[in-house]
Amino acid sequence: MSASAIFVLDLKGKVLICRNYKGDVDMAEIDHFMPLLMQHEEEGLLCPVISHGNNHFMWIKHSNLYLVATTNKNSNASLVYSFLYKLVEVFTEYFKELEEESIQDNFVVVYELLDELMDFGFPQTTDSKILQEYITQEGTKLEVAKTKVPTTVTNAVSWRSEGIKYKKNEVFIDVIESINVLVNANGSVMSSDIVGSIKLKTMLSGMPELRLGLNDRVLFALTGRTCDKGKTVVMEDVKFHQCVRLSRFESDRTISFIPPDGESELMSYRINTHVKPLIWIESIIEKFSHSRVEIMVKAKGQFKKQSVANNVEVRVPVPSDADSPKFKTSTGNAKYVPEKNLVVWTIKSFPGGKEFLMRAHFGLPSVENDEAEGKPPITVKFEIPYFTVSGIQVRYMKIIEKSGYQALPWVRYITQSGDYQLRTNV
Repeated sequence: MSASAIFVLDLKGKVLICRNYKGDVDMAEIDHFMPLLMQHEEEGLLCPVISHGNNHFMWIKHSNLYLVATTNKNSNASLVYSFLYKLVEVFTEYFKELEEESIQDNFVVVYELLDELMDFGFPQTTDSKILQEYITQEGTKLEVAKTKVPTTVTNAVSWRSEGIKYKKNEVFIDVIESINVLVNANGSVMSSDIVGSIKLKTMLSGMPELRLGLNDRVLFALTGRTCDKGKTVVMEDVKFHQCVRLSRFESDRTISFIPPDGESELMSYRINTHVKPLIWIESIIEKFSHSRVEIMVKAKGQFKKQSVANNVEVRVPVPSDADSPKFKTSTGNAKYVPEKNLVVWTIKSFPGGKEFLMRAHFGLPSVENDEAEGKPPITVKFEIPYFTVSGIQVRYMKIIEKSGYQALPWVRYITQSGDYQLRTNV
């Protein structure tokens, strides 16, 4: 079971727009939502599901809006929340910014979308590209468009329209991996993992069938083969776009699909492994009471020499009462960001195996700040192209289309920082 009704409220709890799908929950029930939410907030018991009698409110907050689904059944909560977040995604695609003003300026379109996105409480067409084919932002066009519903809505392939044509058939594959690392003050890695996604930009005519092959360890174990390039990876928490044939993947690990047109995320995954920090930071922070703070930070690239990290940012916390900054760097630029109590050291190009140094000097007031300050970590941002830390590889991409055209697949690998923190002693 899914939702009985969907409401969009402002921050005071006033209903901006709503859609009743099943009629089994009194629409006046929504008046209880905001008082209950405020009561839970005051008690410090804020919960994603709020109940009033036999009725339940499942809600999310976005910008200055609350999106609320009501139900009186034992509904599938994860389905309802997926739908509410999908609603935000679709509205943002249509109106660029989703806030109270964009709802008020586009009542007709919002109501049309609520009509198409869900039917009798069950999600229907939720792909914004398909919705944009027949729900437009001009009201006059809306009336004309209604008469001609695209085949994608009734089609088995609801995410792709028929009759797409390109002069040059190409597909671009981006394998993007984010590294999450937490290093303690003694230099030991406390936790680390890799979160990856494979993104597509598809420019293919017709209704092509694509098959993607990765160096997936489970596949090679199933088939008894060995990987010709040596390394295989074990992917966890794999999530696919709806276009992927899950039964095929579960039986023989083949990623087979008819892709959406244009840009899409084909899949995401997590690799739970010990990751050596790619950019290692050593810091010495000396605080001389009532006088000054001396900071020395050494950054070392712990990745292969032929790779280069771009747009590296090392963010070093400083005391909130520090002033009169002076910097010296062996490369890049350092600047003080007083509103965030940070020194940001920027290095445009950081080759693997290199070491760079940054020194900073700050004055401290003669009167000590009484407030006890925390010890925020040093954080690092970077991006390394043509490289994946997990070693995941696209082994092949087969493109089959009945007209038999030749298409070019292009693959690009990128590793970037995710939640990358190094704790300090000071």
